[in-house]
This record gives sequence, C-alpha cells and structure tokens, in this order.
Amino acid sequence: MLSALAVSLVLPLAGGLTATAIAAPAQAAPVQTAPVRTQIADAGATVSAVDWITDRRVAVWVNSPSMGIPIQVQILLARDWNKTPQATFPSVWMLDGMRATDTENGWTAETDAESWFADKNVNVILPVGGQSSFYSDWAEQNNGVNYKWETFLMKELPPILERDWRSNDTRAVAGLSMGGTAAMTLSARNPGFFKFAGSFSGILSTTTLGMPQAIGYAMQDAGGFDAGAMWGVPSSELWAQHDPYVLAEKLKGMSLYVSSGSGTAGEFDQQSDIPGISTNYAGMGLEILSRLTSQTFATKLNKLGIPASINYRPSGTHSWAYWQFELKQAWPQIATALGVDVDKPACSVGGNIGGTASANGWLGDCLTSEYDVAGGRAQDFRFGRVFTSDSGTFPVAGAVGGAYSGNGGPAGALGMPLSGELGTPDGRGRYNSFRNGMIYWTPQTGAHAVRGAILDQWARQGYEGGPLGYPLRDEVQTPSKPGAVQGFEIGAMYFSPDTGTHAVMGKIMEKYGQTGWENGALGFAKTNEVTVRDGGRFTEFQGGNIYWSPATGAWSILNGQIFDAWKSVGYENGRLGYVTSDQFDIPGGVQQNFQNGFVTVKNGAVQIVP
Repeated sequence: MLSALAVSLVLPLAGGLTATAIAAPAQAAPVQTAPVRTQIADAGATVSAVDWITDRRVAVWVNSPSMGIPIQVQILLARDWNKTPQATFPSVWMLDGMRATDTENGWTAETDAESWFADKNVNVILPVGGQSSFYSDWAEQNNGVNYKWETFLMKELPPILERDWRSNDTRAVAGLSMGGTAAMTLSARNPGFFKFAGSFSGILSTTTLGMPQAIGYAMQDAGGFDAGAMWGVPSSELWAQHDPYVLAEKLKGMSLYVSSGSGTAGEFDQQSDIPGISTNYAGMGLEILSRLTSQTFATKLNKLGIPASINYRPSGTHSWAYWQFELKQAWPQIATALGVDVDKPACSVGGNIGGTASANGWLGDCLTSEYDVAGGRAQDFRFGRVFTSDSGTFPVAGAVGGAYSGNGGPAGALGMPLSGELGTPDGRGRYNSFRNGMIYWTPQTGAHAVRGAILDQWARQGYEGGPLGYPLRDEVQTPSKPGAVQGFEIGAMYFSPDTGTHAVMGKIMEKYGQTGWENGALGFAKTNEVTVRDGGRFTEFQGGNIYWSPATGAWSILNGQIFDAWKSVGYENGRLGYVTSDQFDIPGGVQQNFQNGFVTVKNGAVQIVP
C-alpha cells in the first residue's frame, strides 16, 4: 500500500523538489526563556521491573495507570552518572517511528546512538513501543491496544525519571517521522515541558488536504491501525489539536530544529536504474510528504516570528542513516538549549588504570577523569569502566557491567572486582570475580550475580558445570520467611538460617511449586537431591519429602503418621514402593497411594494396605 502511495507522489513531485532552492543549515536558534513549569504531580505509575543492560543502559518497565499495561522505557545514563552520584541531569527524549517495536527503541536498534551519546552529559530517554501511535492519547481503543501515550510521557513517566534516575526538569525531545511529528505536538500541547524540539523527517502539517488519508494509509501499513480510532474523522477537532502547523504559535520560546530530505537518492541509498531514484520507493514518498509539510510548517514559524533551524537536504529518503546524521547535526543546538557541554571535556588516563586501559583497547576513549569509589578508584570509558584497589586493577563492561551496577557497584554486596572478564571452561559463558561474589553471563541467560552461601553451595556442586547450570536470576529474599532463593537453568538454590543452602531441581522443583514453595507445608529444603533405587531421587524438606522416579513422577509426602508408616515398611524399598499421589482427604481421615498399595489414617488409626 505504501509503495503505491510512494509512486503516486514521487512521479509528479520528485523533480520539483530536487529543483527547489535548498535552505542552508541555519545556526542554532537563540534560546528564549520558556514558561516555568511547576513540579509534576505523581500520577500513580509504579515500576514493575528494572534490567541493567550495561553499566550505562537500563530498561525500566513502568506500570501505566492510563494504558493498563507495563511500558518499557530504556535510559542511556549521563556521562557523569557514575562519577557524580548526587548530581541530576538534563534529558533528551528520543521518539521512534511508525514501526516502533515492543522490544527496543529504533534509535538504539538502528543507529550508533548508544555509543555516540556515551560522552554526552544527558540522560537519554527511549520509550519502547507505540507503533503508529503518534505518541498521543487515542480517542478509542484499536487493534487490541489502549494508547494513552501523551498521558504516560507527560504525567506518569517524569516523576519516576526524577525520583529514581536523577533526571531533572530540563528536557529536549527529538524524533524521526512519526516521532518528529510528536516532538512538535507534545511540546506545543505541554508548554514549558521541553526546551528543545527536533523533527527529523516528521509530518508537520497533519490536516492539510490529503494528509489524514496519507497518514491513515501509513498506519494501516504499520500494524493495521485505524486513524479514525486515533483522532476521529479528519474534520474533527482532535486532528487540529494534534497538528504541529495549527499549534505552531505555542512553540514560542523553544529551540526548534526541522530537517527533511528531498526524496531523491542520496549517499545512504541504493540507487535504482533510474537516475536520482532510490530502490526505497516507500521511503521516497514519505520523505516528500515530510518535505512538503516541513516547508509549510517552517513558513508559518517565520510568519509568527519564531526562530528555528530549518535544514532542507538536497537528497535523501525516509531511512535511519539520514536520521542518525541529523541527530549529530542537531546536537550542538540541543546541548545549548539544555546548558550542557557540546564536546566531551578533556580527560587523561594514567597509573594503574592507564595500564589496564592500554591493554584493553576495546574500552575506547576515556569519558571521565579518575574518581573515588567505595574501596578504591574508577574511571569511565566509552565501552566500560576500570576499577583499581589493593586487589588489583580490572575492567568491568557490557552485560556483566550492567549486572554489577544493578547490584550496587563497588558500594554494593559484591564489592570491588578481583578479575577482568574471563571465559568459562565450557566456552559458553563469561564471568568476573569480585570480593564477595561472581557475575556469570551467557547469551541465553543474561548476566547475574551469585554470592554468599548460595555461591558456596553452587561451587561445591561444580559451578556452571554442575547439575544446576548457569544462573537465570539474581538472588532475591523469600517473601514471607527469612531466606533467599536464586533461579538457575535446571532449578533453584534455596537458603534459610535454619536449613542452610540446598538445590531443588527438575520435576521435584515443579512439585515443590505446586505445594506453595517455601510457604507451603514443606517449607525450605534440608538436603540436595539424593539418588535412590531404580533411578529415583528425593529431596528432604522441613515438612516432608518429595520423591520422583521415572515410573511414578514426583509426589510429596508430608511428615506425620503416613510418612512414619511408609518408613516402617522400608520407604521405596519396601512392599509399598514409591509414592504415587499426594495426601488427600477421605471420609473420616486422609489417604496416600503408593505403587503397591496405600496408607490411611482414620480417627488416629493407621492402616497399611497391603
């Protein structure tokens, strides 16, 4: 559908656009004082999960009251986040395009934004999801979703960013395509929230003749969404209320940046057999729409006396390579609006950290000077950190670095590192050692810390080469009783002060879950798995045992009269054999079945049959 739209637009318009006089890139527009915004009230959103992807990139799942689901937001933390733990930072909000996915924002998936922003002293806010949403509050639910993106971004998310992630109220917003439209719309509809707004190939006049229909085509193509569910019929007031052109006057006082290509093939395009025409036909048509509406929008800004940096490129289609270029072109203006350094301050590398950095060139250039941390000193580099203490000097980076930060870094439970990243004997994973634990990583399991009594027991069982395999989760406290649990590939390790540390695995673990874990009648494990006859196994718990065999499966048997009766005839080696049911009620008592009979307790009397 988009290809047909593109062809209908390209043929009559491409020649005219390439002949249009191209405005020279404007200097950064002078920043005017925007209205002061009062502190945003807490809108009731909560955090359901946090995943440290690296030491400077984190994914946060925010329970949105307005949308009724968790929304993922990723954050690239500011350059000095680690060095100055009491500081707050301006933020740059980067909005995605029509085909936004629910797994990752396009700016990190399709560009070098993560490494490029590493030396910028801003938190980068990356909403994930919102395909075809225009980051707005929709009039109706559609396609199984209840879009309330403006409410989420403007009201629900900011208190969490300020409370948990040291973002302050100095903000910029930029986006590509749909995100460029939303950058202008959100800024105009929420005066004072952003100091800078940038549109890279955005549609900046959404209600002019034919544009609602073109947007509708694009939304159908990107997820099968109905534009009518978004803002109603094209003549409705909601369309006008979300049109950057109509709202332009509300952008006074902001620093503005607008760019678009011409739709003709440029340096990042694959040329077709027709000169000047890219093989990205849909991208040609969409970029022409962006160019036309951007020109209309810029003309209105000029009439209103609102300064802006307007950049009409002589070529280029609707594609990520051009938007990556525009972000870098816009950065000096963004930095000026936010009051941060355009360029990275000078830093030097020397001493023990310098030697380690030189030996690990993959760390890249330094981002900060050395600074004090609990137990030693550290320095940040583009792709990791280096720590030095009386135990040595070691790099920590990547997913392991993320897990380390998630566990509190040097001041947390793990303490300072004792090694760099090493390979595991099976060739499958990587790990770093720390004073009080280890962090293990594989592509399948991610990076997780193992420490304390659980690490000691896991080590006795052979680390990742033992029966449990690699960790799947970090250690967490058990919710209702004193203790801790950590998930592994083949089971879990439980600790309690009364029972010590023991593994629960496989089918026995499944049955344990059915009984209520440690909060059920069985309580905590008292042993690891024990092998018995015919390939069977059992684990002893505080309140009984769970037995498993290939012939019978896994069943629990609680401490008490039935267990004592089974014991009296030799457990699984006696005439009853293995357990084949859990205990269940019968008239006047309880019963439990075995391979070769059953045991009942009625009115305190025990009967073994046969």
